[in-house]
Amino acid sequence: MALTAQQIAEQRQQAEELLFSGPQTLGFAKGLFFGHFNAALVFPYPEIKQEERDTVAKEVAEVRRFAEESIDAAAIDRNAEIPQSVIDGLARLGVLGMTAPPEFGGKGFSQLGYCRIMEVIGGHCPATAIFVNAHHSIGIRSLLLFGTDEQKRRWLPSLVRGQDLAAFALTEPQAGSDAANVQTTATPSPDGRTYILNGEKRYITNGAIAKVLTVMARTPVAGSNDTKVTAFLVTPDMPGFEVVEARMPKCGIRGTATARLAFRNMPVPAENVLGQVGKGLRVALTVLDFGRTTFGASCTGASKVCLKAAIAHAKKRVQFKQTLSEFELVKKKIAYMAAHAFAMEATVSQCASFIDRGAEDYMLETAMLKVWSTEALWQIVNDTIQIYGGQAYFTNEPYERMMRDARINQIGEGANDVLRAFIAMVGMKSVGDQLLNVKNALAHPVRDFGALFSFGRKQLESRLSTPEVPVQSVSLRSEAHDLGKRVAEFGRAVQGVLIRYKEAILERQYVQERISEAACELYASSCTLSRLDQLLTMGNGSPAELNREVIAGRYFMKLADRRIRQNLAALTENDDEMTTTTANTFLGS
Repeated sequence: MALTAQQIAEQRQQAEELLFSGPQTLGFAKGLFFGHFNAALVFPYPEIKQEERDTVAKEVAEVRRFAEESIDAAAIDRNAEIPQSVIDGLARLGVLGMTAPPEFGGKGFSQLGYCRIMEVIGGHCPATAIFVNAHHSIGIRSLLLFGTDEQKRRWLPSLVRGQDLAAFALTEPQAGSDAANVQTTATPSPDGRTYILNGEKRYITNGAIAKVLTVMARTPVAGSNDTKVTAFLVTPDMPGFEVVEARMPKCGIRGTATARLAFRNMPVPAENVLGQVGKGLRVALTVLDFGRTTFGASCTGASKVCLKAAIAHAKKRVQFKQTLSEFELVKKKIAYMAAHAFAMEATVSQCASFIDRGAEDYMLETAMLKVWSTEALWQIVNDTIQIYGGQAYFTNEPYERMMRDARINQIGEGANDVLRAFIAMVGMKSVGDQLLNVKNALAHPVRDFGALFSFGRKQLESRLSTPEVPVQSVSLRSEAHDLGKRVAEFGRAVQGVLIRYKEAILERQYVQERISEAACELYASSCTLSRLDQLLTMGNGSPAELNREVIAGRYFMKLADRRIRQNLAALTENDDEMTTTTANTFLGS
């Protein structure tokens, strides 16, 4: 059933409130939608600071040793539980509070340094990585970013030590990716000292084992019938807190304790409000930026594990009197894995660097990383299974488990199709605003001559020039020039679809998908080129490894360039009408 005009208006208002409140800064990804390449935001390639480098290397080695000796990923999957010994070991190593300030018992790691840790864990046991991510990247992080001094002193020390665990409770039966549709209510008492929570949450990682949960609930807006989402800090000892199901059986990441929770007239003190009343969705979106970055790091680790395993098997497995490595279709899969693992690490590093530098705007970048990296990993795991053949299908090998574990990545922390629409619409918002200003100026050409002249000059420049993509390595100038051309073409394509569809672009998901896919590839290519430039300029101390990495990165640039051109071409040459007709025929509409 089609949405009514009132429903569309309500959804638009919710989207504006959620995505566009406050001043809109122009980060790197948003600049791409204008056809700009803000080189200063991605060049030079980010590295872990010198003063942190040795510490990070030491911690990475210790976590890798612990994972190999003490984290049995197959047993965790089989028993559907992460042993307390693993949780205690991670706590002892500081993993459960690694980015928290030392004053609360943390190690004060940068996000970039922490991503190196998560890459190791994600490559070894995705279930354990999800557990850590839920506790640290979105659980503790919400308290670190939005908590009062009193809230931090009260809860952070035990959470950072791993003595207590954290969870983030947003998802409900009617509110998954539709975060604005939270139905749990928090009604203030007459004296305003307490809120009474009623509602249900589901799919909450660590929900039944956490001692501190960030819970999203609707609070009334004074003087109106409206409600807005507010974040609350909740503990399971509060009367009315109910664990409906402690461990929901699921396809993959079985070791995580994924719970269903209920709140039955549960009183929560007003001092447990996290952040501002009515600003809970902002809390959720902000912590998801951190979670998606470490999500990408975990995908990078899994991709590298698959690449190493696929190479080893392809070189030793003999079929038709040849090793698998001699067949072109196997080579194609290996090349894809190597290229995307290289690009994945580069893209994670840039997102982490935005966080570490205190950048104002990286919401699009983390969403792009999440969509692009999880889709790439899914292909990599699938190709690994194909190379191993029937051997990979049985449970004595880890690959069927890796397949099951990887599938959640395209759903959790924002379903990929929803994020594709998010990327396209947020990215095009500022461009649309500019076009609207020009349209309004045309009604008063004399008064607004300056605005019209500026717009016309920029349009002419965009058609006669290509954004400069500065590289220090002469050998990368061809890739840099091609990337600049794609950025310019993308900017013109964005303007084209906005002029063509106007407000109807909100309904054109086929178009949104192509814009989003092209944007993701442009961002990943920019990060990859930055990493290539750093490697070719500075080296990495190992000529053989350097050669492999440069070849992989360059191959990715070629693959991404082709995919960008294909997506832009499909904006005008496609089968969209037939797609809809076919679907509607079978849907009966």
